[in-house]
Amino acid sequence: MRWLYNLGIFGYYLLVKIVSIRNEKARKWIAGRKDIFKRLRETIIPGEPILWFHASSLGEFEQGMPVIEAIRNLSPEYKILLTFFSPSGYELRKNYSYADYVFYLPLDTKKNAIQFIDIVRPQKVFFIKYEFWYNFLSQLKEEGIPTYIFSALFRPSQVFFKPWGKWYLKAIATYEHIFVQNQESFDILHKFGFNNVSISGDTRLDRVGEIADAAPRLEKLEIFCGDQKAIIAGSTWKEDEDRFIPFVNKSSAGLKFVIAPHEVTPQTLERICNALEKNFAFYSSASNLELSKADVLIVDGYGYLNSIYRYGMLAYIGGGFTSGIHSILEPAVYGIPVIFGPDYHKFQEAYDMLRLGAASCINDSADLEAQIESFRLNPEKLLKASNIACSYVNKNRGASKEIVKYLFH
Repeated sequence: MRWLYNLGIFGYYLLVKIVSIRNEKARKWIAGRKDIFKRLRETIIPGEPILWFHASSLGEFEQGMPVIEAIRNLSPEYKILLTFFSPSGYELRKNYSYADYVFYLPLDTKKNAIQFIDIVRPQKVFFIKYEFWYNFLSQLKEEGIPTYIFSALFRPSQVFFKPWGKWYLKAIATYEHIFVQNQESFDILHKFGFNNVSISGDTRLDRVGEIADAAPRLEKLEIFCGDQKAIIAGSTWKEDEDRFIPFVNKSSAGLKFVIAPHEVTPQTLERICNALEKNFAFYSSASNLELSKADVLIVDGYGYLNSIYRYGMLAYIGGGFTSGIHSILEPAVYGIPVIFGPDYHKFQEAYDMLRLGAASCINDSADLEAQIESFRLNPEKLLKASNIACSYVNKNRGASKEIVKYLFH
């Protein structure tokens, strides 16, 4: 099975090489790993006390930030090494001030794992949420380097717990301790014989709280919204826009909408513009007069969404018709009820907020219209859901402190 795993790793690499001919993200994935061991040797000073954090992409990095920053403040004598698997994390956070070194993670082969660990010699290693690179984990275990995973989620449907995937349980067994988000994860690991598990919660709740506390006000949003709140569609894909924009086009006069696509490309912006029948403006270029007259504000840049949610009444969160919903915690921290598509099953907060009444799941445009109108036309329902959303985030903050306390005390 390990031979098949390694074959799959090489197959993935070849696929990325082929895709990179036409795909910029794949090209960055390849280029970022070129001469990586040479660059590591030139950068890292032998003998430094290093803590290594690995995040798959930007979302996992956001989960790790509260822990990284708490450890840096508690123990500044350590150097922080941060690695990413995906360009979407590395490219945006390669200059992260709390990390001393930021690199891509080399491909997960036995040879690469030995070479990487030999150069870095970390004292402790932290993986975030869904990271089970078999060769790296096995080598860390073999060399006696304590390795942890936090904000982890486990479900019975995962490969580890299937008859054909039990060999992969060895990857989980390499962890010194496993910090999970919920009781289901705790229970299934116990069922398979793991006792080094504790429920710490989700460190993203700490992160979104910090972001909201520090998020600046946006003058353009204040001009656009005037004295009302907007309905915000955040991190949308085409499948989301196909359901959201028809409601926008038929909506009552005077309503304000914000659309922030997940990928800001000329093709995406053109698609949204062609579908809209309402007066719209672009965030980057609109004058104050254009902002005040527009019904729809299209966010044609990155880094604004966390602040934009401050101006929302309701939030439709994209990804529920593709590969999984994007963050519903970012709007929830402002007390905004959320709506999303059916692919939410990897996210504990989605289950929680649905159960509490601060979230709704939709399957089509008719569902979306019904849910928005239900909240919009019932102020008491909207207020109740808003209070629940905000309370949920605030009550569940503190996971980062629990993890750091366990590790360093």
